[in-house]
Amino acid sequence: MFPRIFDRYLGRQVASATLIGVALLSGVMVLGNVYKKLDQLLGNTELPISVIAEFVMLVIPFSLIFTIPWAFLTGILLVFGRLSADNELVSLRMTGMSMPRICAPVFVLAVILSGVCLWVNVSLAPAAKDRMKRLFYQVAVKNPETLFQEGQVLERVPGYRIYTSKRNEKTLSDMHIIMLKDSQASSYIHAKKATLHPTPGSIDLQMELEDMTLESTPSQGQDKPLFFRHSWLTLPLSEMQKDAVRVNASMKTTSALAEEVRTWKDTVTGEALTAVTRSLSLTELNKRYSFSLACLTFALVGIPLGVTAQRRETSSGFALSLITATVYIVFIILADTLNDKPAAMPHLIMWLPNVIFLGMGGWLFYKLSRK
Repeated sequence: MFPRIFDRYLGRQVASATLIGVALLSGVMVLGNVYKKLDQLLGNTELPISVIAEFVMLVIPFSLIFTIPWAFLTGILLVFGRLSADNELVSLRMTGMSMPRICAPVFVLAVILSGVCLWVNVSLAPAAKDRMKRLFYQVAVKNPETLFQEGQVLERVPGYRIYTSKRNEKTLSDMHIIMLKDSQASSYIHAKKATLHPTPGSIDLQMELEDMTLESTPSQGQDKPLFFRHSWLTLPLSEMQKDAVRVNASMKTTSALAEEVRTWKDTVTGEALTAVTRSLSLTELNKRYSFSLACLTFALVGIPLGVTAQRRETSSGFALSLITATVYIVFIILADTLNDKPAAMPHLIMWLPNVIFLGMGGWLFYKLSRK
């Protein structure tokens, strides 16, 4: 009766190898990407531990998109490579069991993992990316003093480049400010001391400057520096809000993308989509569903590859899985690169790796079953 002892045994072996692989690969990917993404979004901002922990939790869904299929493929290659090397598959075949019947628990596990990947791709990852982009803005509004780091240039405020030598909570010393206009420096301010003052009813930040020197470029019509014993400057944190609320296709919900593709209207602004913006939405929509089938695809490919390899070494199985997963992901990257070129039909390219690998895997599995 199903499940037999062997079904449970094989299912446990592949499942345990997959779980270990997900944990190890996710750890490597999270550690490798958290500092990069943290620097891109937050710069050198000093953050509370709770915010950093939340940021790490938001990065995890992106790693699961890749690590679940990759770990599943690695587990299949290792388990079936060992079964083949120990002649356990030969023993099972001698009992009259066919390869499809032997591999049934693996395909059941592949369906389950594909469902998990579908949930991650369709729901979890887009929400995490949207939250991640807004995280810096919320931290800056709640604790604006964390923007200013000693010996670091602040570039996150649009139109300003700010450097401070020393900070004591809301008091800054030896501050240098370059004000930009059309990406070019228009004015330079140096203040011996600056004090931060939140503006009631506004998210903009008021800076009280003491012993301030103001210099302008010749194009501004000012020849000599101006000195002020006391002055005020407003930092437009509201400008950061515009960037924080700007939503691209990868941050939108799946239902919103489907609505945009159907109606040719942006679900956020209500504006009509161009051919390029519709292609971006259509490609992202197809990417989420296509990538969700990776576990099923890798199951069909991985079983005959693992049996054919007939090696116990973990390094061999891991290397083979790395090559297979890399080839698969290359097509995804290619489609992402062409997503703003509707004529290239990038939404169809998203399905190419599944079509190719399913075809190749089906042929290899058929040959294996006929042996």
